Amino acid sequence: MTKVTDLPFVQSFIEVCEEGYRKGWHERNGGNLSYRMTAEEVASVQAELNEEQSWQPIGTEVPKLGGEYFLVTGSGKYMRNVKKDPENNICIAKLDEPGENFKVVWGLKSGGRPTSEFPTHLMNHEIKKELTQGKFRVIYHAHPANVIALTFVLPLEDKAFTHEIWEMATENPVIIPRGIGVVPWMVPGGREIAVATSKLMHQYDVAIWAHHGVFCSGADFDETFALMETLEKGAEICVKVHSMEGKRQTIPEQGFIDLARDFKIDLNQDFLNL
Repeated sequence: MTKVTDLPFVQSFIEVCEEGYRKGWHERNGGNLSYRMTAEEVASVQAELNEEQSWQPIGTEVPKLGGEYFLVTGSGKYMRNVKKDPENNICIAKLDEPGENFKVVWGLKSGGRPTSEFPTHLMNHEIKKELTQGKFRVIYHAHPANVIALTFVLPLEDKAFTHEIWEMATENPVIIPRGIGVVPWMVPGGREIAVATSKLMHQYDVAIWAHHGVFCSGADFDETFALMETLEKGAEICVKVHSMEGKRQTIPEQGFIDLARDFKIDLNQDFLNL
């Protein structure tokens, strides 16, 4: 019988954890990752799931995710340990039909629970599932240093932050055409920040938590990781530009319009300075 950890979707999950750690985005137990499993994937691991576990409250309600299964990192677990010991650091969690409770049916073999940001992940999953007709399955939270640094110097406004990142590389508006949402600083792990983030996820695929980190959402692991990577590279360029006394020239506003036309992207026109 194939082990859970040998399955392609689990291997891809582990690779994101490993690569994010290697990039320096996951100090100590920072950051988390979740994946909404397909029915076929659930069936492929059913023999290894312990459905007799007790239900625990999620801390929010996500009725449109009722009965779904999620592969998710554990609370207090280190990303650097996921690859060498996945069964102790990640888990599969099942939601009850009302979407109010969960139980761990695989993993975290030494005990524990899903990430403390699980309510935020689930609220974002619920929104993205509905908006994309089920296409989006990944939510990724990381602590990329340059993005965090910019939250101390750029206005904490969606348009201002987005436009600055768009200017930093020609590919940025192509990869992040809808823009970037910004959540002002809040205590993480609770319902308030989960609600604030989920509101932004109605509009964007990227939400920055000021002085903390970033949430990204995508259809698969590659797409979601690439979104985080693109944002952080744009932020790194921005930090360097600011350290060199600022911009002397940049992409013109008409340039963004031309990019949208030639690459056939639906660029957020509200974020242009026309």
